[in-house]
Amino acid sequence: QVQLVESGGGLVQAGGSLSVSCAASRRTFSTYAMGWFRQAPGKEREFVAAISWSGGSKYYADSVKGRFTISRDNAKVTVYLQMNSLKPEDTAVYYCAATPLPLRVGVEYFYWGQGTQVTVSS
Repeated sequence: QVQLVESGGGLVQAGGSLSVSCAASRRTFSTYAMGWFRQAPGKEREFVAAISWSGGSKYYADSVKGRFTISRDNAKVTVYLQMNSLKPEDTAVYYCAATPLPLRVGVEYFYWGQGTQVTVSS
């Protein structure tokens, strides 16, 4: 079992930046691929970004490409999402997720955090 705890959400003005973090409970985190997802009110959860266990492979949703950066620090068992040039449509609850499977588009994630709210004002 892997427990994930997100932090760092908050309120920011459009055009601003925010970083969210996700801390894992186990050292085996370093062997897991990690992903960030988000869910806005009234909408389905959507993929945002993902990173392989080594950090060598990264995927991004088209809507955030060039603005968001996913990274990880296996020594700190933490994955990060740096969000720049934020837009009101980025407002959502952001969730991190983990999978022991090799990273690929559409991979199934088995462990989820509780989410952190990101609100971008116009």
